[in-house]
Amino acid sequence: MKQFLFPAIFYKEDDKYIVLFPDLNITTEAETAEEAFLFAKDSLKVYCSYSEKFDLELETPSTFEKIRSQNPNNLCMLVDCFVMPNGVRI
Repeated sequence: MKQFLFPAIFYKEDDKYIVLFPDLNITTEAETAEEAFLFAKDSLKVYCSYSEKFDLELETPSTFEKIRSQNPNNLCMLVDCFVMPNGVRI
């Protein structure tokens, strides 16, 4: 199994929570912060699984410190996922 770890930015807009992975340009949203975190993990896993399955190169993750310093008013977290190499399913 491979582990992928990317920084994500969490913020609240109106009555929903939005998560952005700036290095991958993917977003997700949810009604609660807990759902937003789970959706972020799932989105990252789908993205990385697809990249592995089709042998696509992923961007190198930015450092957490860089993302946090660029987004001082938002919650920044590292989000991870585990993926089988080359899209193998278990």
